[in-house]
Amino acid sequence: MTTPLTYHEGHDPNWFDAQYNLRAGRPDYEETVIPGWMADSQTARETLDCVLDVRYAAGEKQKLDVFRCGDAAAPTLVWIHGGYWQRGDKSIYSFLATPFVQNNVNVVVVGYDLCPAVSMTQISEELREAMAYIWTESEALGINCNRLNVMGHSAGGHLTQMMMATDWSAYHAAMPRDIIKAGIPVSPLSYLEPVRLTLALNANLKMNASEADRESPMTNHPPLTNAPQLVVVGGAETDEFHRQAQMYVDKFSTDMRPVDMYVVPGVDHFDELNVLVDRDSPFFAKTCAILGLKG
Repeated sequence: MTTPLTYHEGHDPNWFDAQYNLRAGRPDYEETVIPGWMADSQTARETLDCVLDVRYAAGEKQKLDVFRCGDAAAPTLVWIHGGYWQRGDKSIYSFLATPFVQNNVNVVVVGYDLCPAVSMTQISEELREAMAYIWTESEALGINCNRLNVMGHSAGGHLTQMMMATDWSAYHAAMPRDIIKAGIPVSPLSYLEPVRLTLALNANLKMNASEADRESPMTNHPPLTNAPQLVVVGGAETDEFHRQAQMYVDKFSTDMRPVDMYVVPGVDHFDELNVLVDRDSPFFAKTCAILGLKG
């Protein structure tokens, strides 16, 4: 069993930065990774049936993009982007819709406000607002509210776990508790205390110990659904990202709630998304399988 809340390295912020500040390990991130995703995302928006910048709440970035496969009854994959809750934009991630739309899945890419303009706590609430909007407005969006699935990367993996921990019937009187049929947290931040102990990342997050504990799935937000989950991590990611994924699987997988683990061979935190969009990859096939489709 993984022990989630102890760190033999102590509280050396340089060690935590080395484990969690992943852009520092990819000097080509701004020159190659992001431009490549943006170019593919522009193509997706130009070629797929999509409705862009649908406002779901009042925040500046509280908008979503819907990419439709042509079958309103098909499963819907809600994508939550990463960026350590302080960077990124939904428009960068339109490219992820392409292989799923081609495989008869509707895709919703959600935007949200970022730290330090809002708190970590507020971001979790914004995603709940997004899910409630998607569920209540599903007919207008051209999707099926009974086949909603959530997937997110990095900070989006954390937010995916937070959505799995939401009591939707208490959140909105008209919603059933089990609106989410499957969750796929990719490289999730399941436990936030080590992120708080970084220098580079927490400068904008401004998390204190109380918020880090309060917003951690490991300590305060267990899944409130038995919907299956697939927790994913890149094989070449840091030890801490493997630990973050494994601790969640160890704690929350039960006979009634399958929480499986998949390690994408040989890739880091960023390249795992390039594997996801390869329709011939096991990662894509496993994602389709948990959605109830063939890859």
